Amino acid sequence: MPFLNRFELDLGVRYVRAKRRNSFISFISAVSMFGIALGVAALIIVISVMNGFQSELRSRMLAATAHIELKGIDGPMLDWQSFIPKLKEQKDVRAIAPYVVGEGLWVNGDINKPSQIRGIDPAAETQVAEVQKHMRMGALTDLKAGEWGVVLGIDLARGLGVRVGEKVALMIPQGTVTPAGSVPRVKTFTVTGLFEIGWIEADSRIALIHLNDAQRLYQLGDGVSGIRMKLENLLEAPEFAARLAPQLPRGYLIADWTQQNANFFKAVQLEKRVMYIILTLIVAVAAFNLVSTLVMVVTDKQSDIAILRTLGARPFSIMQVFVVQGSIIGVIGTLAGLFLGLLVALNLNTVVGFIERMFNVTFIDKTVYLITELPSKVLAADVFTIVGMSLVMSLLATLYPSWSASRVNPAEALRYE
Repeated sequence: MPFLNRFELDLGVRYVRAKRRNSFISFISAVSMFGIALGVAALIIVISVMNGFQSELRSRMLAATAHIELKGIDGPMLDWQSFIPKLKEQKDVRAIAPYVVGEGLWVNGDINKPSQIRGIDPAAETQVAEVQKHMRMGALTDLKAGEWGVVLGIDLARGLGVRVGEKVALMIPQGTVTPAGSVPRVKTFTVTGLFEIGWIEADSRIALIHLNDAQRLYQLGDGVSGIRMKLENLLEAPEFAARLAPQLPRGYLIADWTQQNANFFKAVQLEKRVMYIILTLIVAVAAFNLVSTLVMVVTDKQSDIAILRTLGARPFSIMQVFVVQGSIIGVIGTLAGLFLGLLVALNLNTVVGFIERMFNVTFIDKTVYLITELPSKVLAADVFTIVGMSLVMSLLATLYPSWSASRVNPAEALRYE
């Protein structure tokens, strides 16, 4: 015998379509359906935004950083060139670039801005990071050894009030010893380019100079702060770092991109989980409304149930009728929410832009959220999980009212008819 006969299916569908004597029941049914649709749509939109935020933040961070960094713990790497052949032997390594990193204070008249000073080999850097793809003016190859040129983040340049071709002074904390005491060293640079990654931490705090200039500026000789590497697959960076770490001599540290920006990604992942739980409650509330709806329908249809029982309908058949009715409400609400959620998630920037223009508000402040626009990334796995969860909750919500309907006593129900 099939689990669901044509009789139960037809009767369940007819109860959904039929006009009710009690309009309040119809209203509660509509509210339940709307609540399920709203919950599903909200879940799809918010989870897609969280996925997009995580993906966008990762890609913008990696534009300014590398998959793997190898550096000295107690000081610069003086024997870094001996590491290059060993690293090139690793099959996962696509590119290698040395770097020097330090802190400095840029000064332009009365304006001063602190930043991270990063010395790079322009040719090697373009293979490891993607700053070149985000250049607004100039190119990394404009940095020449001994010419003291600098490429600034767009927000750092705006803050200093400088443009390409203008001079700006750099003051570093490593002082020069004089008879009067130690004084900070100051060097004048020429702005040769501007980059804009869209990540506020890079655009406002990073300045790129030539590797040789950085070595001279920080008095490192031939030493470097570390070596940056790009892998074939960035997702394998943690495994690669863990595999290479035991092979390193004492005094060296290896870190992958997930460790360098761990707090950001942990925060985003935690927010995603919390938002999923909170918004799931919307679907849960709608499911409780569905329970109320079916309980009232069962009460309203007691005489019909009694007649069906006297005609030979089994209790399980009666239960199936109301399971079908509740499930149809859940399916319609879920599909409506799926359509609305995908419609908004796939056109999020258009929707957000319209709302911002309409009400003259700004939802994304890059000084707070680190990015300049609201991203969205719809993942099939998340959509299937949300839809499946909604359908399961809707089905579970039908069980008690349906079981209650199957226990209606025909004699009691028809006593006053």
